Amino acid sequence: MKLFSPDGKLYRAMVKLTDVVKINFMWFLFSLPVVTLGASTIAAFTVAMRFVEDEEGHVAHDFVKAFKANIKQGIPMSFINLLCIWVVYMDFQIMDIAENNSVVYLVIGVIAVYIFTFSLLYTYPLLARYENKLFRTIQNSFRISMRYFLRSVGLVLVVAFEIALFIWNTQTLVLGVFFGPIIVISTISWTANRIFEDVEKKNAE
Repeated sequence: MKLFSPDGKLYRAMVKLTDVVKINFMWFLFSLPVVTLGASTIAAFTVAMRFVEDEEGHVAHDFVKAFKANIKQGIPMSFINLLCIWVVYMDFQIMDIAENNSVVYLVIGVIAVYIFTFSLLYTYPLLARYENKLFRTIQNSFRISMRYFLRSVGLVLVVAFEIALFIWNTQTLVLGVFFGPIIVISTISWTANRIFEDVEKKNAE
């Protein structure tokens, strides 16, 4: 039957679903040492950005290749992510126990979340698509976020909704383990591709 042929919609849908689970599993596996979280995420974005554009490729091979190519930038990114989370966490912890100036710590925390979020929002897609120095890439991520502010805010809200949905209860959490990271990565990848293409077009003009 044509439905089950390699050109059939059902077959192609099953292949895509398998690829999604495969990317998600590889991201978890390669992130286990924690210090390789950054490299694993760059690799996942490399594959996902091609995946959302329906480009041909071999998921496992492309993931491993991208992981090896980005290990030097990925390890520092792991520590940068952890540092950002730690700074925000400690700020809100201090705010909880502070008898005075709790509002000051709240403002500092909100500003920190704002800066960290928009500085890192496009960092991984940029690292996956272009070759550049790490801190220059982080700067570019923040600049793109400000240039496409409304689109970036919308993206953050969508990603926040996806995360909240996956941690809603035990059942959704199970789904989140199998599909959560790659869905978030694919969401960011789709928006990043649109923005990068727009930037490239304007620069060419």
